[in-house]
Amino acid sequence: SMVFLVLQPERLEVERFLTATALICKLIYKLLLPFRMLPEIVWAMPKLGTFNLHGSLLPKYRGAAPINWAIIKGEIETGVTTFFLQQEIDTGDILFQEKMLIEENDTAGDVHDRMMLLGAKVVLKTVQSVETQTIKPIPQNDNFAVLAPKIFHETCEINFEDSTQKVYNFIRGLSPYPAAWTTLDGLELKIIQTTKLLEPHNLIAGSVVTNDKHFIRIATNDGFIEVHELQLQGRKRMKTKEFLNGYKIPPETQLKQHGRK
Repeated sequence: SMVFLVLQPERLEVERFLTATALICKLIYKLLLPFRMLPEIVWAMPKLGTFNLHGSLLPKYRGAAPINWAIIKGEIETGVTTFFLQQEIDTGDILFQEKMLIEENDTAGDVHDRMMLLGAKVVLKTVQSVETQTIKPIPQNDNFAVLAPKIFHETCEINFEDSTQKVYNFIRGLSPYPAAWTTLDGLELKIIQTTKLLEPHNLIAGSVVTNDKHFIRIATNDGFIEVHELQLQGRKRMKTKEFLNGYKIPPETQLKQHGRK
């Protein structure tokens, strides 16, 4: 059976932590699995190396938000990768990879939850294989690298002038957190859950169609996004019907990105 020792220092470079880690690596553990950024002085200590788990099939989607960007970009497959740490983030030699599907209606939250279970299995397999030295690490091919940078608030604003599929993927990829948003009547409106309708129309992209009771549809350049769950600034998250019970959307409302006329 395997034993895992968890260290949670407030500061990674404090002398007591470094001394303890060095002693542990020398006497007991020869392998590290970090859950936060480590300075080289720490990850270079273990004899067998330090490996990490990443939520993509490296070298695709290197960076802080691999699940979000994979869905936003319309990928139908992702996975997890274990790899040895080196200086450049997410670039180390690959140990194991396991694939998983991204379903058509999956949100980032859905994929994250399934990926946690898959990742746990791959971590155990990696520890066993590295410990017995029965695996040969494979260098990443930088020619196939795709970046998945950190997502900021301004990154999450919806552009309804895009295609229905692109807007749909964008909303799924940011749901439930941090959530894609637009502006309604001067207030920020987060859109959490939607379906897509590929129907031709003559409306301007961003136009809101509603019966003020049951549905909200927002025009894209080739169809509509139907909103099922949303959150207006200062209010709780709610279903569309509940939202329309207490809020009347002004007639001929158009949702536009900031800076667009």
